[in-house]
Amino acid sequence: MDLQMPDDEFDALVEEALAAIPQAAQVMMDNVIFFVEDEYEPLPGEPENTEILGIYEGVSLTERDHDWAAGAMPDRITIFKNPTLRACETREDVVREIGITVMHEVAHHFGIDDARLHELGWG
Repeated sequence: MDLQMPDDEFDALVEEALAAIPQAAQVMMDNVIFFVEDEYEPLPGEPENTEILGIYEGVSLTERDHDWAAGAMPDRITIFKNPTLRACETREDVVREIGITVMHEVAHHFGIDDARLHELGWG
């Protein structure tokens, strides 16, 4: 049986993970917004059963040039509730996974790729 958690409790855990981002990094984050959604919808060509815990969509800070800001939509970081709960057995697991997922996706905003994140233990 999948772990259950009310939306407001899950949202609060995401907010706690966001608050745990070091202040020095928070002040450098630019034009990024956060969302919580129930499920990840696989993109065309992805297997129907693709499950991810979070996703970064945007242009990382390292890829932006002087023309980037003109009309740019905010970058999006989305944390997916149900895949996270399915990956966890306890509330403590959920807290840990949300923290890792938030840091992982924020790192993408800063231009850090998956290979480096795995090396650092944030994979």
